[in-house]
Amino acid sequence: QPCWSEYLTTRIEQNMVVNCTCPISECRAQPTTAFICSIVSSEEIIAKYEKALLRGYVECCSNLTWCTNPQGCDQILLKDGFGYGAACSKCSWISCFNCNFPEAHYPASCSHMSHMTCAKCNHGFCWRCLKPWRPTHKDYYNCSAMVSKAAWQEKRFQDYNERCTFHHHAREFAMTLRNRVSSISEMPKIRTLTFVLDACKVLEQARKVLAYSCVYSYYNQDTESMDIVEQQTESLELHTNAL
Repeated sequence: QPCWSEYLTTRIEQNMVVNCTCPISECRAQPTTAFICSIVSSEEIIAKYEKALLRGYVECCSNLTWCTNPQGCDQILLKDGFGYGAACSKCSWISCFNCNFPEAHYPASCSHMSHMTCAKCNHGFCWRCLKPWRPTHKDYYNCSAMVSKAAWQEKRFQDYNERCTFHHHAREFAMTLRNRVSSISEMPKIRTLTFVLDACKVLEQARKVLAYSCVYSYYNQDTESMDIVEQQTESLELHTNAL
């Protein structure tokens, strides 16, 4: 029993317990949950084991995912219907089911949120920070056969990137403002500030849509449809700024 306890404890601490087998090389039997709980006495280790089981279950289910709130949240989300995003019932953060981006990014698609790739040398780099995905490649700005076109593409990227960054910062401002108003409204003898909190929430959502509209617009090459999108975006931005 001491040998089993040490073996299972090590496997649990190394996050390798879900698929572990009998230590005898020719035996492929896997220890059951009941067996592990009867051998391992530490409540802390058992808690780690249960978390590993839960994590493995979520990863195996295509309709389940963890909340991706960067502030930290342990909620499990269930995909309902055909939507790409799901709001967390615990923290209200909206996560994307189809990619590893930390939040839902409508109207930009999941492919838009991945890295960009040079058409000539296939070098990939991050859309948000411009850092290369492969650090060994140093000259990705000089690989285009047409320098003027490359300069135009870079300027176009910078324009959309600046707009996207601005809306992200404005969204953070709205979130900070909402938190400050929330703390004030909790004080006694202060009249309700629900309408201000609602306005801040609308600002957050609008800034989020505007930010990812920049991503969508940058990748979309359909001039006719983009005219409509740009008009709608301009209208939304006008009203958002007024709010």
